[in-house]
Amino acid sequence: MAMPPDTPLAQPSPEASARRRAPEETRREILDAATAEFSEKGFAGGRVDEIAARMRTTKRMIYYYFGSKELLYAAVLERLYGGMRDAEQALHLEALPPLEALRRMVETTFDYHAAHPNFVRLVCVENIHEARIVAASPTILARNAAVLGTLRGLLARGEAAGVFRPGLAALDLHMLISSFCFYRVSNRHTLGAIFGADMQAPQTVAAHRAMMVDAVLRYVRPSA
Repeated sequence: MAMPPDTPLAQPSPEASARRRAPEETRREILDAATAEFSEKGFAGGRVDEIAARMRTTKRMIYYYFGSKELLYAAVLERLYGGMRDAEQALHLEALPPLEALRRMVETTFDYHAAHPNFVRLVCVENIHEARIVAASPTILARNAAVLGTLRGLLARGEAAGVFRPGLAALDLHMLISSFCFYRVSNRHTLGAIFGADMQAPQTVAAHRAMMVDAVLRYVRPSA
């Protein structure tokens, strides 16, 4: 029998809509919403019901995919750290001459931090909480250990080729590369308020990117 024209159609519930999406798409959408929520309010201030509201689903659906707020927060961090490591692996540094490989590593690190300010904010939050979530995540620990292995291999190749000075430590080089890339994003608001510096101005971004490449390459080269 035909439905009267003024009869309202039943609207699907948020959970029913989420179930119709592909599981990976739903998981990605939850992580996107959680990244925004936690980067704005930290782990303690972030609320699962607010994350659900951001993507028009329910807390029950989020818990179905991630189990708990803490596991969701860990998954957000794992994805952001993993994105950095994926970008590094995509460079295939072993196929490049050492100096070019290091240049590409610096540029990629700079670009990832500049493009992912939420990553920087969440790392700041984790340091406030003494890396409680990071320390408990085997995924984060394993993936970040890999970058030191990559740098050790690169340093060994560069030293053997005579283009890097001997005795360089992979962790020190990693910290040197990451430090300014991180700082210019983490402190962009105070730098703007105090010095009037716009860290997002295209000419500033380009100058800082070139400066970091130059600084790192000068650091690793043999002394005259």
